[in-house]
Amino acid sequence: MNRFLRALSVPLAIALLLGGCATSRAELKPTGNSAFAQRPEVREYIDQLVRKDGFDKAELQRQFDRVKLQPAVIAAIKRPAESLPWYKYRRIFLTPARVRGGVAFWHKYRSALERAQKVYGVPPQMVTAIIGVETYYGRHMGRWPVFDSLATLGFDYPPRARFFQSQLTQFLLLARQEKIDPFAVKGSYAGAMGMGQFMPGSYRAYAVDFDDNGQRDLWNDPIDAIGSVANYLAVHGWQAGAGVAVPASVKGDPYATRRPAARPALTLAQLRAQGIRPQARLAGGGPYSVIRLDAAGGPEYWVGAKNFYVIMRYNYSPLYAMAVYQLSQDIKRAYHQGASGDAQ
Repeated sequence: MNRFLRALSVPLAIALLLGGCATSRAELKPTGNSAFAQRPEVREYIDQLVRKDGFDKAELQRQFDRVKLQPAVIAAIKRPAESLPWYKYRRIFLTPARVRGGVAFWHKYRSALERAQKVYGVPPQMVTAIIGVETYYGRHMGRWPVFDSLATLGFDYPPRARFFQSQLTQFLLLARQEKIDPFAVKGSYAGAMGMGQFMPGSYRAYAVDFDDNGQRDLWNDPIDAIGSVANYLAVHGWQAGAGVAVPASVKGDPYATRRPAARPALTLAQLRAQGIRPQARLAGGGPYSVIRLDAAGGPEYWVGAKNFYVIMRYNYSPLYAMAVYQLSQDIKRAYHQGASGDAQ
């Protein structure tokens, strides 16, 4: 899930995880006919693919004739889960069932998770938590035809048309590169795919064949998904052994009228000057960011390190990053408690 979420300012939506949105297909039915492929802007786009990327024009024409526009994806993209306050958002992901699922996933793929930590420096609980938040460990990878979703958003959603057209191009290149039937691929309403919900551009750039079987498969191969999520975080600057975030006490409310900056840029001295004090030491050192969350009883403050921002690079929302971090800690505790119990 990744760069598209930052571009949309919606780092992970409930609907994305469930593969859809509250709008029913009866209300917004897909529409499909060759008229879409005859639209001037679509014809120009096809010509660009032929010129720049060497696609066969007749084949592309046949493919775009089959596109079914999905009005429901436009409705879904306008209702991100990140508009929820933190105390409601966290309930979606920080559940005993999701923690148990994470422990089971860690046990089942322990060797791959440990190898990913050695190769990329990302600990097992973090990779597990991201896959747990994104797709409930592969259970909910999306039900939307990716070709249709990206075409709909690329040509019928003006606020992000350029971005989604670029992702449609990446998707078609990915399908050609990996020998995938583009009409067989399903994902989120916004085109994110596989266990880690990679957008097509991220899939091409960061997916890895972690089990060396000759194919990068994020739908059916958890080993590839594990390696790919770890690689994504590593490429974006994950610091092995460093901290992520710690609670903070705040004197006054310096961010009551403005949103704290997500990018870490503050020293400890600057934090203290603003009345913000971390309640624990963050391994790895600064710079730091301030995270303000809407808890049920009022604002809740955390100090984030670079690794918190790296998680946000996966999905640009402090709510998402905090859900991943807290789930990772819950999974880690439950995993090791289970191991201690087994040893007794």
